[in-house]
Amino acid sequence: RVRDCVVTVPAYFNDSQRQATKDAGKIAGLDVMRIINEPTAAALAFGMEAKDGQTIAVYDLGGGTFDISILEISGGVFEVKATNGDTSLGGEDLDHVVLNYLVGEFKKSQ
Repeated sequence: RVRDCVVTVPAYFNDSQRQATKDAGKIAGLDVMRIINEPTAAALAFGMEAKDGQTIAVYDLGGGTFDISILEISGGVFEVKATNGDTSLGGEDLDHVVLNYLVGEFKKSQ
């Protein structure tokens, strides 16, 4: 049985949304040990081979959001320095813009 867990949330989640996520985990019988922004989780999951002392930007074009996190890497630890998101950009919105652009370029070449 799973008890301890780490939960990822969109970068734009505020403190009350993060707390509600932890509370929901507790109701489900989970010990939510940490809440991590999705862009941060993506950087960790891909095992970034970043050098010590680097500052990196991680973009997340989720299912309808555009998120960015700025992380500092020191001693193998990823520290989130800043994060923000826009629920009106990214994901499907970006897909439509790119698709429309490519269709337009294709039509020009015909």
